[in-house]
Amino acid sequence: MSKILTEELIEQRLKDHGISMYDGDDNALAKLQKKYEFELTDSYNKEPDYSIYTETTADGYEVYVATSGDGRNICINEDIHYYENDLGDALYDAMFDYNELIYVDDLDAYYVQDAIDRAWETYVEEMSKEIEDELIEEGYEWPKVDSEKDFANEVNNILDS
Repeated sequence: MSKILTEELIEQRLKDHGISMYDGDDNALAKLQKKYEFELTDSYNKEPDYSIYTETTADGYEVYVATSGDGRNICINEDIHYYENDLGDALYDAMFDYNELIYVDDLDAYYVQDAIDRAWETYVEEMSKEIEDELIEEGYEWPKVDSEKDFANEVNNILDS
């Protein structure tokens, strides 16, 4: 008889690594920074690899800049945003694009937490897949089901055990 691979088994292995598929993590940013080798800061004391900050136009409007480097070489078409909600995607991408130092002028902005939450979900998915692959190498298999009835029976068997 083969060993049965379940979501619960994957979750337990994730918890052994201090991660959960179902719960957030108060230390998500620290774990993401370690895993993907970046630092997110609002301190402008070194030259950043990626920067997100606000600027004011000549006629008094506020725009958002999300650009590689320290902001000296801005491409207006690609780096200037009228709306803050576009910045979460830019920050998320920057976290995974090998930027060692990411400068954000307002770490409390909602888009920062949105990007962290999305990056955390990506991290948990990657770790879940890694653990699933490890378990398969150890001889575990997903239950085989031939029909909806078999599927329901299999789920009930798993829940009863």
